[in-house]
Amino acid sequence: MGARQEEEVLTGAEHPGACNSADMGAVRRLLGREPMARFFVSVRDRNGDPVVICNEPFTFDGKPMPTRWWLVGAETARAIGGLEATGGVRAAEREVDPETLRQAHLRYAQERDAAIPPGWTGPRPAGGVGGTRRGVKCLHAHYAWYLAGGRDPVGRWADDRLDRLGSRPALVAEWSRL
Repeated sequence: MGARQEEEVLTGAEHPGACNSADMGAVRRLLGREPMARFFVSVRDRNGDPVVICNEPFTFDGKPMPTRWWLVGAETARAIGGLEATGGVRAAEREVDPETLRQAHLRYAQERDAAIPPGWTGPRPAGGVGGTRRGVKCLHAHYAWYLAGGRDPVGRWADDRLDRLGSRPALVAEWSRL
């Protein structure tokens, strides 16, 4: 990432979770690469480290970024990965009401689309949670949005499962969309 792009990430967010240089370093480490878009931290763990970031709808080079809420916290991602590894995606699709899930995808897309600058003429992100229009593609994306305050039934389902397993991470919400 160039100095100008990093400056945009660090100073461009207008939210209480605006990214600072420590957050930028932490997110780089957690992702194992440079962030692809401007973001702010929406949820932190008990140590203050980023767990969920909220991406701008476009990458630095103007490509659509369908995943607005991104689960970056290592402990939380491992816990959700454990659910996925044991058939969690299929179980969530069986157990979550399809109409409630469809509505969640619509809300997610509306929230993301509301962040698109007026007059944008380039390609636009599509789909709902994780870029899909229906069903469950990725528990990580659903859980990230849920932790950030999104009304996501799959995220709620995952949170209930983690609680039952005793593996729900201790988190501190920094900013949420209530």
